[in-house]
Amino acid sequence: MATRDTPPPRTGTSEAETLRGFLDYLRTSVAAKVDGAPEPEVRTAAVRSGTNLLGLLYHLTYVERAIFLGERVADWQATFRAAPEDSVAEVVARYRTAVESANAVLDGCADLAAPVPRPQPGKPAPSVRWALAHMIEETGRHAGHADILRELIDGSTGR
Repeated sequence: MATRDTPPPRTGTSEAETLRGFLDYLRTSVAAKVDGAPEPEVRTAAVRSGTNLLGLLYHLTYVERAIFLGERVADWQATFRAAPEDSVAEVVARYRTAVESANAVLDGCADLAAPVPRPQPGKPAPSVRWALAHMIEETGRHAGHADILRELIDGSTGR
């Protein structure tokens, strides 16, 4: 089932508006790939690495929380596996909540060169610019994985 492709956004004129516009575009795209995906395929590995669609969004939730909210992650590999009792809707809702919380932090960041206001304990705080660029890269990379995995599940394509 193919869907209409949504082109990248035409964001504002400032660097911050451009970075945040592209990040939000990717966040929306990756959540849409997972939302409504059928069980058990959504959590079934389609490649030898064990990567699965639900696990990608579960992982991105942890990345958002670590980068923008300062939460510590002890085992990054474990973030690629949603718990068996976690429904697709719950994982998508948790991701959207993490994005809302991250955006609330970003709303208070006027200077892209300033450190993120809530760094992980014991780690130097990256600049807001670096954090946005990293999240664009991380989310874009996994959105590409999600595109392929969703197409393998039910033929759904498009951003």
